[in-house]
Order: sequence, then structure tokens, then C-alpha cells
Amino acid sequence: MANITAADVQKLRQLTGSGMMDCKQALNESNGDFEKAIEYLRKKGLKVAAKRADRDANEGIVMAAINPEHTFAVNIMVSCETDFAAKNQEFGDYVRHIVELSLVQKPRSLDEFKSLDLNGRSVQDNLMDLVGKIGEKMEIAHYEFIEAPLVTAYNHFGNRLATIVGFNKRGDGAFVEVTHQVAMQVAAMNPLAIDKDDVDQKIIDQEIEIGKEQARQEGKPENILEKIAFGKLNKFFKDNTLMNQDFVRDNTKTIRQFLEATDKELKVTAFKRLMLGA
Repeated sequence: MANITAADVQKLRQLTGSGMMDCKQALNESNGDFEKAIEYLRKKGLKVAAKRADRDANEGIVMAAINPEHTFAVNIMVSCETDFAAKNQEFGDYVRHIVELSLVQKPRSLDEFKSLDLNGRSVQDNLMDLVGKIGEKMEIAHYEFIEAPLVTAYNHFGNRLATIVGFNKRGDGAFVEVTHQVAMQVAAMNPLAIDKDDVDQKIIDQEIEIGKEQARQEGKPENILEKIAFGKLNKFFKDNTLMNQDFVRDNTKTIRQFLEATDKELKVTAFKRLMLGA
């Protein structure tokens, strides 16, 4: 059995960021071999992840960001089990680092994002290290991105909700505030689609049938049920499509009218909204 000193434990702690007791145990199990001790700590993270796989992970951090050119935006959710873990400094630093990395590397999928190199190991492997240290289920739940001539991002206080929005053109300084307001609108009103034509036909058909049944239950004549249903559908579009929603800062105008007041050609090309627990 190797003689494990306090200096050895401290050295391993500096190398891995793991707790003192975990480092001492790892060195004892590895007979003082630092490489084996590091591998032991990494395997511990995988064991914790497997053991807690069936746990709910409804806490965490949602963070959106854009690159310096305002042409690429990411929205990322990393989940954990408790608010305590979500507020852990290392957990927060990890999320910030992977957000910054994604803006540089611009991965096109969640799997590609998890495979990115972060300090010599993958983004996913780094997360497993945190699982071993903190002892909770953690996962990269969502990775969303938008690439467009102009993008913006909004992070709601507390990092439980964030949005990113893409636009079809660039503009002067006034665009910055306008686009930011649209990102806040997406956060507040949770639209289903950009405009009427972007709503899935299955959803439209379902809403028409719901409208007909509601009218039927109210005793309306069968020959006018479809007309009533289409009236309800228009209300559905107004409530659930971004361009037709009332602007939350001024309900005398829609988002379409708000954008046209700045530039008649300014359009939303895409939006992504992530919220913990949703």
C-alpha cells in the first residue's frame, strides 16, 4: 500500500477539482498512481450517472448567447436534480464554457456539440466529471442554434428561460433594441410558430375540430359549425403565432406592425425557446 500524503491529495484535487475525500479514496484505490486515480474519479462519475438515471432532472441552467458578429446564436439547457447543484460555481462555469465553445465551433447537432473538445476531453466527459464531484444526475438536455443575417438572445433572470431569434437582415442601431424586444416577446408569450403558414396542418385540423365540437356543444346549427370553427382558428393564430400576437409592451399593435414600424422588410426567420421544466 502506497503512503498517501496530504500533498498527494491536494495535487490530485488541483488536477481534477474533486473533493478532498474523493481524491484520497481515489489514490488509495489506485495505490498512489495519479493516472489511475484520475481514471477512477472519471469512472465514479459514470457510476453515479447510471445509478441516478431514473431520477428527474428538472433544475439546471438555460443560457443563450450570440457570437460577436451577431450571425450565430445558441440556446443550451444543462439540467440537474436540485437547485443547490444548479447554483454550484463549477456547474455554472461549465455551462458558460460550453456556451462560449459552441459559439466558436458552431456544432450542428446535440451529438456534435457533446463531442466538442473542452480542455482535451469531450464536453460530455467533462460533464461526467461534474456528476462524480457533485453526485447528481446531470445532462445536456437541449442544444439549439440559429444562423441568420442578424440574431439576438434573451436570458431571463435566474437562467431558467432563454430565447434566441433570427432575422432576415441587418440594420442600424435601432435594430438592436427592436430585435431584443422580439426575443423578450418569445419568452413571455411562448408562440407556437412565426406566422399562420408555419403552423403544422395537423394542429390546424385539430383546432378546427375542437372549434366545431365546442360550437356543437353550445347548440349551434350544424350548417354554421365550420364558419364558427374558422373564427376560433383565427383567434388561435392571433394568440399563438409570433407575427400576429399583440406586442406585450404595446397591445395596440402586433409584432408584425412593431417590426414594420422599424423596417418594412424586417422579418423573423426563426426562434428557439427553452425553459426548465417545460
